[in-house]
Amino acid sequence: MTIKIRKEDALNYHSQGSPGKIEVIPTKPVSSQIDLALAYSPGVAEPCKEIALDPENSYKYTAKGNLVAVISNGTAVLGLGDIGPAASKPVMEGKGVLFKKFAGIDVFDLEVDEKDPKKLIQIIKSLEPTFGGINLEDIKAPECFEIEQTLKQEMNIPVMHDDQHGTAIISGAALMNALEIVGKKIGDIKLVVSGAGAAAISCLRFYVSLGVNIENVIVCDKDGVIRTDRPDLSDIHREFATTKDIHHIREALPGADVFLGLSAGNIISQDMILSMAPDPIVFALANPDPEINYDLAIATRADVIMATGRSDHPNQVNNVLGFPYIFRGALDVRATVINEEMKLAVAHAIAKLAKDPVPEIVNKAYGDSNLAFGRFYLIPKPVDPRLITTIAPAVAKAAIASGVAKKTIEDWDAYELELQKRIGIDQRLMSIVIGRAKKDPKRVVFGEADNLKILKASQILRDEKIAIPILLGNRERILELIENNALDLKQVTIIDPVEELATVEKFAKILYKKRQRKGMTIFDAKRLVRERNYFGALMVETGSADAFISGLTRDYPKTILPSLHTIGVKEGVNRVAGMYIMNTPKGPYFLADATVNVNPTAEELCEIIGLTANAVKFFNMEPKIALLSYSNFGSAQGEIPAKMAKATALAQAKYPDIIIEGEMQANVALNQEIQREIYPFSKLAKNAVNTLIFPDLASSNIAYKLLAELGNAEAIGPILLGMNKPVHILQLGSSIREIVNMVAIAVVDAQSSDGAL
Repeated sequence: MTIKIRKEDALNYHSQGSPGKIEVIPTKPVSSQIDLALAYSPGVAEPCKEIALDPENSYKYTAKGNLVAVISNGTAVLGLGDIGPAASKPVMEGKGVLFKKFAGIDVFDLEVDEKDPKKLIQIIKSLEPTFGGINLEDIKAPECFEIEQTLKQEMNIPVMHDDQHGTAIISGAALMNALEIVGKKIGDIKLVVSGAGAAAISCLRFYVSLGVNIENVIVCDKDGVIRTDRPDLSDIHREFATTKDIHHIREALPGADVFLGLSAGNIISQDMILSMAPDPIVFALANPDPEINYDLAIATRADVIMATGRSDHPNQVNNVLGFPYIFRGALDVRATVINEEMKLAVAHAIAKLAKDPVPEIVNKAYGDSNLAFGRFYLIPKPVDPRLITTIAPAVAKAAIASGVAKKTIEDWDAYELELQKRIGIDQRLMSIVIGRAKKDPKRVVFGEADNLKILKASQILRDEKIAIPILLGNRERILELIENNALDLKQVTIIDPVEELATVEKFAKILYKKRQRKGMTIFDAKRLVRERNYFGALMVETGSADAFISGLTRDYPKTILPSLHTIGVKEGVNRVAGMYIMNTPKGPYFLADATVNVNPTAEELCEIIGLTANAVKFFNMEPKIALLSYSNFGSAQGEIPAKMAKATALAQAKYPDIIIEGEMQANVALNQEIQREIYPFSKLAKNAVNTLIFPDLASSNIAYKLLAELGNAEAIGPILLGMNKPVHILQLGSSIREIVNMVAIAVVDAQSSDGAL
């Protein structure tokens, strides 16, 4: 599946709100006069003097040790070619986002208007006082080789051109594992390469360092096989030129053990694959279209081991498996260079990690409980949380062992904990949920499909195969919005209740039967089922859809009532509850009840705790729950502390296997140091809280909205807990992204036969 990106959506993503994708945020308080005096004049003079005495102190007093420059001159941007430095900036910002997301590394992107390699070298070299590392990006060959090599020799901070080495390292790990699976020795294999650019040459050099015999390598470009008798060969190409009487790739492939493609799409035929040796290894890494289509290659030979650069097939060779963690390890030991020993350590670490049991969180992300080392799992998945704690230490250890580290790590266990804290190891929660949804998309009916946000979200959901949208509403209005906004939703089902006379009659009878002893007449039922929130809920109840989404334009109570009347709650559940996930820099927190119960009793809170704990487990996390109040363990008297203390006792008795503590103030719940010092008996002193239960709707609603607006936390929800079938109510005015997130949760909810939420 290729993700379909509309031009308008991509431009809006980059332009709306703050233009671009990155910002600079102070790491120290600057709220008072003394703060300002310390941050700047006169206080800033003190660290300046210390650094003047010893430049190494810049790592102690500035952000240099966690700051990488992503630098390009825009001469080889993506597949767009030489589009100039200004046009390359969105890509460089994107690289910065990946550095921060996966390794907690800060980035300044620098787009330099200079094509002369010698001048560019001098510019970059002059930046050494500012940065802890240099990531070169999208610089064309052959200049990129000279630039990187010179900078590595003349600078005392790590420098890496990721376009060269990232693919080499990741594919090298995949190659080692593929050869192990087929039982071939790396020194014996015959390797054919399509492509002779920076990535291909670096892959070849790296494969040679892994043990490939250069005499068994044939390299081809658009002009055919690179032979020693070809005129005007560059020194780099001469390094891999052959004297064999072979002129075209179709002549080179017969009997080949490995094909590496870093060239163009669909240039390899089925006959060429059939001509290769038994158990051929095919790395078709051209993007977006591989040198041979994945499905075609698999259908052609049952014994082929296939890897591509695409995320919709097994064995994706993705540079994000490497560069964030390579720089993380290099920065953490203050390496002066990224050398061959460090790159080899990464490849071996990745190869080894693929052989370890796959964490449940990764299996769930890909909807596959059987991910295990083999032909279809050569290297780890990008969402694997173990990558940072596997690769960064491997890099750091190799740097120390090879003598290029200025700093030594003594306690590797403590270092692993530090790595996890840097990124918030669970920050990829929604990526995992969306990955699970894509494995088995479900039919999701939207109660407000005559809203442009819903239609744009439906476009994304359909294109990315997260869900199968069903648009419920006025057909004429929906079609008008689709046409006026150039949306591609022709194949999406539209249902207008006004047109569905037979279905209305059927649904009215069902609703009347459910509510006849609640004062509803058949005439009331016929009137109500024409309303979209009733109609959509009854579609889920009767199996015409798998989940229902509404609430974008109507108040929560008015939206949820039809679902309670039609679908109802799970067996054994007396009341539903609402939960928000707040994605914060410290990881996700689960807040309940933030939407449904106005002032629950202690007994009702106990039930809400059970529903919330179950939901936290649904997201593959262990619930660690704090019941909040304005009192700490009886330190203040009042109705709320008494209620929360009683609810704590009831919940601890009812759910003895769950970590539940309270009643306590919010700051105490979130601060383990306070608990260890003042309340060491607290179960949360050793188990960091991730779930907060509030005494009433007012406090929880205020808290999550303050977090979202002032605390830079992303709110996901509200997630409705306890319904018999998947129904989820959007927050008024939700963004398109929030709608997509909620639908992904609804799909995964629908995938669970037991109705997990």
